[in-house]
Amino acid sequence: MKTSFYKLPEEEQMSTQRIKAIILQELYITKHSLEVIIDLFYFSVITIIVFGLVSVYLSGTNNPLSAQYILVGMILWEIIRVTQYSISVGALWNIWSRNLSNMFVAPLTLSEYMLAAMIAGLIKTGIILVIISVIAAFLFRFNILNIGIVNLLLAFVNLTIFAWSVGIIILAVIFRYGQRIQALAWGLVFLFQPLTAAFFPVSVLPEPLRLLAYVFPPTYVFEAARVALINPSVNWNTMGISFAQNIIYFLLSLWFFNYMFNKSKDIGQFAKNEG
Repeated sequence: MKTSFYKLPEEEQMSTQRIKAIILQELYITKHSLEVIIDLFYFSVITIIVFGLVSVYLSGTNNPLSAQYILVGMILWEIIRVTQYSISVGALWNIWSRNLSNMFVAPLTLSEYMLAAMIAGLIKTGIILVIISVIAAFLFRFNILNIGIVNLLLAFVNLTIFAWSVGIIILAVIFRYGQRIQALAWGLVFLFQPLTAAFFPVSVLPEPLRLLAYVFPPTYVFEAARVALINPSVNWNTMGISFAQNIIYFLLSLWFFNYMFNKSKDIGQFAKNEG
């Protein structure tokens, strides 16, 4: 019987112990892997410093608000990058160590594995978000809370769900086609950086891309965050559209992963991934 996200037999109901074990494994890998530390913490810190210095320069120009656009966009963008990285590359570590098949020999369901990966990503993202927000506040006098606590929470939720969807889709493709396309785990998410207008108003984009931008949930979040720099009241309509789109994308990503995972097992690619 094929594994499904939607209906699990009684003996396959979720176990908090198995979920906790996968989360701990993710955190141990993060703590003891120099590559992950560099990719997540070092890259995030260096990026916020570089963009912060650019914002310092722009703050002295005729449009100082553009400096804040860059900083708020950079801080919120890291939510997407770190969360997606955690899901996609976390699974690759198990493939590289030839441990992935061993995990599924144990009584571990796909639902438990994916839920644990999402929670682990949430923890790492939260830690990094605090670190870079403190750096931005102390070095560049930019307080991310200026957009409003509720706006920040809604942005975090929406961007996290979007990153989960992207990470799950990338993971599905890697499981199906193998390590030869593992570069997607690092590079694909950056395709969305210009398309979602992370650092500038959507109006800057050419008209065809402007229309495409509103297909992606983060676009609404970044637009709302820029408006909130001036008026921190919550734009429920904008955040609501983003959330509705996110739910659709998330459900589609789960279906797609389930389909690709089963296809990978059927053709033997799942076993070949560790070869």
